[in-house]
Amino acid sequence: MSPSNSSTRFPTEIISYTIAGCSEHSGNYVADNIKVDRPLDQASRWSGAQQVPSMKQWILLRLDTLAVVKTITFGKFHKKHPCNMKEFKLYVGLHPDHMIQVLHTSLKDDAVPESFATPEANKAGLPFPSRFVKILPLSAHGQSFHVSIWHVSVSGIIEPSYVQSVRVRYDEYRETVVARHILKHLRQRRMLMPYTSILSRTRLELEHPLVTALHSSLVLQGDFPLAESILSQMASAHLFDDHLRSCQPHARWTRLHGADADGDAPGPRGGHAMALDASRGVVYLFGGWDGRKSLDDLWAYDIGTERWEILCRSTAKEKNGPGPRSCHKMVCDSKTGSLYVLGRLGDDVGRISSSRSSSEEGRGREQALTQTGDRNPNDQQGMSVCSEFYRYHTRGLDAGKWDLLSSDTALTGGPQLIFDHQMVMDSETQMIYISGGRVVNGDWDSPKYSGFYSYNVKTNKWKLLQPINASGSSSSVQSPVSQRSGHSMVLDPLTHTLFIFAGQKDERYLSDMCAYDTEGNTVTELFSNFSSVGGPDACFTQRAVIDPTLKEIYVFCGLSRSQQTEALTVLKADAPNWVYRYTHPNAPGTWTQISILKYRGGEYGSEWDDDAPQPRYAHQVVYDEKTRQAFLHGGNAGETKDEENEHGDNENRNDEEDIEHRSWTRMRELRLDDFWSMTLSRAGPDEVVRRAVYHIRRQRFREMCADQAPLTALRYLQSDVADVVDHSNSEEANMFRSLLPHLLAVAPLGSPTPTSSGSISTHRDQGNVGVPPKKRTRSQSPEDEESVWTNVIDAEDGGRIGGEVEGYGIEPSSGAQKRSHAVLLLDEDPLEASSSGTKPLSADRFRQRTEVFEGLLEFVEVVAKQPEGSLLDLVDSEGGL
Repeated sequence: MSPSNSSTRFPTEIISYTIAGCSEHSGNYVADNIKVDRPLDQASRWSGAQQVPSMKQWILLRLDTLAVVKTITFGKFHKKHPCNMKEFKLYVGLHPDHMIQVLHTSLKDDAVPESFATPEANKAGLPFPSRFVKILPLSAHGQSFHVSIWHVSVSGIIEPSYVQSVRVRYDEYRETVVARHILKHLRQRRMLMPYTSILSRTRLELEHPLVTALHSSLVLQGDFPLAESILSQMASAHLFDDHLRSCQPHARWTRLHGADADGDAPGPRGGHAMALDASRGVVYLFGGWDGRKSLDDLWAYDIGTERWEILCRSTAKEKNGPGPRSCHKMVCDSKTGSLYVLGRLGDDVGRISSSRSSSEEGRGREQALTQTGDRNPNDQQGMSVCSEFYRYHTRGLDAGKWDLLSSDTALTGGPQLIFDHQMVMDSETQMIYISGGRVVNGDWDSPKYSGFYSYNVKTNKWKLLQPINASGSSSSVQSPVSQRSGHSMVLDPLTHTLFIFAGQKDERYLSDMCAYDTEGNTVTELFSNFSSVGGPDACFTQRAVIDPTLKEIYVFCGLSRSQQTEALTVLKADAPNWVYRYTHPNAPGTWTQISILKYRGGEYGSEWDDDAPQPRYAHQVVYDEKTRQAFLHGGNAGETKDEENEHGDNENRNDEEDIEHRSWTRMRELRLDDFWSMTLSRAGPDEVVRRAVYHIRRQRFREMCADQAPLTALRYLQSDVADVVDHSNSEEANMFRSLLPHLLAVAPLGSPTPTSSGSISTHRDQGNVGVPPKKRTRSQSPEDEESVWTNVIDAEDGGRIGGEVEGYGIEPSSGAQKRSHAVLLLDEDPLEASSSGTKPLSADRFRQRTEVFEGLLEFVEVVAKQPEGSLLDLVDSEGGL
């Protein structure tokens, strides 16, 4: 078992430490004071002698034993203090001169101790050991005050056998990373003999064997047909799959009808609940609001037969069945097929203000007080505030029966009656997680939000979760996940990680995102504002589903605001859907638009494109991993005219009544009953191969312009290069036409053949469309007079495929200096001379081909290619070579 998988077997313990060093302290506030927690003693602290940021402040802790650090806790004074440290950075490492930054966050100015989880693994997912911990205070809460730290406690795993295995693996990892960077550097510099020697002695793999074969055929041999055939093999080996998933996807929507034998299907509604039984391929739908009343019908849709089935027209009439409701949530246990239902807005929970979006389905909704609940702690007449919790059996002997698991979850440690919350289930661990939502207490103008809970199906126990904040935010252990409603929460069952994002808090729409590790009980802020990094606008009632195998989250539009300061809520006519891709759940991923829906009518609900669903909110979406289909049903499409009443009997209505009636009909909201499936289409492997072949043939054409008769090169351009151009793409077609001027810039036949001697030119073709490449010559010596041809390949987005290889932009100024820096000349390697019977490859052509090769690596997944970055970066890094 690897260390990364076995860390949970060992307990987390307090790690004792000594003070290895610190910046100058003030008075008697020495660093040793932070080892003891005395919150009532004002002198029990470390305080810097200088104010930050005028002088760098720091404390270095040396752990008494090598450990895998997991958390750091800061104790505080018993009340607010202006010297309390606010912003800080935290570093860990094996040596004080070489440490890794693991936190950059802030402390609150209060008396509550704050704990932060420190990442115990690097970007490669490998745990790393630490001997030193360094704290860098950046600011105090009070202006012009010295920073004080009152108490520091470090926790982690100190089990010797585990820590030692982590140390061994981490040392091996570091050696491997360095060796691979050296191999990359040597091959770029054409030092093939030492490159080959290191490979044979270490048995390392710089890259996938097919990538190595591509380099040999393209760069060293110039065998372009062989290089093209290798690209097809790489596609078959799925080396392009990561790139394909990163390309902008296009949604393919299909309208589903699938009524049952009687022609019935779920009617128009919003704020309903849907859940998927993945093992049987069945979608369940329950309840909702149809614009006039709450619903309590239960439906099942069989994905295989594409048919709806009514399971119960009124669950309220069933024994232990739930009453009519909306804005509730329902999850399915894929192991047992049981459905769990929690929360509600029913016709008995009071009148919702029409002046704001009080609920997902509450814009303009006013509910009559029709029933009186059994429990009335808020003294709100006619309101039932008991939080019932239900289970419905879809399989076995109890199939079709309801269980009332709790008449009020608030009495057993669970949430109060809530709506617009989120609920997901981890079937493997038999845990249900509930996040946020608004508490039903009758005070609609002063909203109260629920917390973060878990429910253990096996033990029937509720727990209020108080996860530790991992990084990136200043939240304390008491409130690590911001309370909200109308947000999204999805579960990655492979890593047992919850993603929580967006929603509404008071009058503010949110655009943040965090990841909660259910096993480690830690929260990591991924984005404080994903809109600022190319993600969706701040939104409310959007829907999200996840494909954990692809590591993608699909987000479907909801309500938004064009500006955060505006109180006006809008349903954008061109609201796009999104895909969020991540590599590691605790590291920020990337956002990409799926598609943009085009609005065709003058108002919502009229003349919409039948090929895609119109924008909406309060809809429901589920996702089937097996078929990779998302299923969307219903929702609120916004305000529309009530056509039935608008064109009804108006003969007996006077003018005043008619005006009032028409005003009312314009405000009616349109609930939808349409049902859709969506699959995503992306460019296939053949498209990547075509683009890669195009870049290879462009390079071959340029070489033909220099080596062969112009007519031969022209024929190759018109046939072979033209065959792989997407002429419907204007950018690509223009780039293709820009190749023709290369024929006019070639040296006359019979001119000196390029040799391997001479320096590397820094001239670059800027790739401007229609601008012919220029022939450039050097006059340092007769042997230096040769043509230099550009090799930059423009990408489809206007960028470049290839680009300058690290260190290739240096040109010696004299012959003597050139020989003293022979490492930069890219002279033919002896290994090439002994294995090739062809004429030597010039340094310039080697550079050109290398840059084309490295440009093609953009299509290859990270684990199959040479490492990113360069050894040269070490020279410029802080404390570098």
